[in-house]
Amino acid sequence: MNVQGKRVLITGGSSGIGLATAAELARKGATVFIAGRRAAVVRQAVEQLRAQGAQADGTDADVATAEGRQRALQAACKAMGGLDILVNSAGGVRAGRLEDIPEDDIAQMVAVNLLAPVLLARAALPHLRASGNGMIVNISSGIALVGVPFYTAYAAVKAGISHFGEALRRELKGEGVHVLTAYPGATDTPMMASSRAGPDLGFVREPAAAVAQAIVEGIETDALQVIRGGDVRAAMIAQNRSDPESLDERFQTLKPKLAEAVKDHSAL
Repeated sequence: MNVQGKRVLITGGSSGIGLATAAELARKGATVFIAGRRAAVVRQAVEQLRAQGAQADGTDADVATAEGRQRALQAACKAMGGLDILVNSAGGVRAGRLEDIPEDDIAQMVAVNLLAPVLLARAALPHLRASGNGMIVNISSGIALVGVPFYTAYAAVKAGISHFGEALRRELKGEGVHVLTAYPGATDTPMMASSRAGPDLGFVREPAAAVAQAIVEGIETDALQVIRGGDVRAAMIAQNRSDPESLDERFQTLKPKLAEAVKDHSAL
């Protein structure tokens, strides 16, 4: 897909991977509309994008709610005159032992990471079909491909959106709407600010701009998926398929240090 002139709605677009993706798409000539929960942050992000020469607008909307999804989609279509690409980037995380995570936090992770993109994709499909060359981009996580201790609920919802995207891609094949799933690794974003897990635990953070560039390249080439992490991540994914118990043992040795490093990791 040539992104020049495409109209793009990006949820979670006021910071992190979402904002970086908006900037990269705008740099290549797309018109972008960002949605985020905090009005002041959205305004600041829109101003930042416009200062970089982008055709950009946005609105505050919590896509974990029905009202927020409707607000984001209607405002985007009104501002841009339609929709060609939906990027489901809004997300949230709460790490820690499963029995220590409050039930409300688990429900919120399900709502924002899984239910919101499913229902927003459903609502956006008539607009994407009308474009004649539409696309849905779902931001999953490397943790969806290799489960990590103390991220059990997060792994579940990110794996869910991964398989949702795969099934929807096949459902829509030949109908003018493509589905791409991205699997970032640890990324230097506000969502990671409260995590103390570093390279010694396998959390090598890359810039959000690098992830965004890979996602946009995936959009341009109609890729099925974008997996970050290079050869190290690829080897771990292969090992998880061929010899999962060896990874179980590896994580067991890391558990005490990992538990301490991520116990306060929360961004909901």
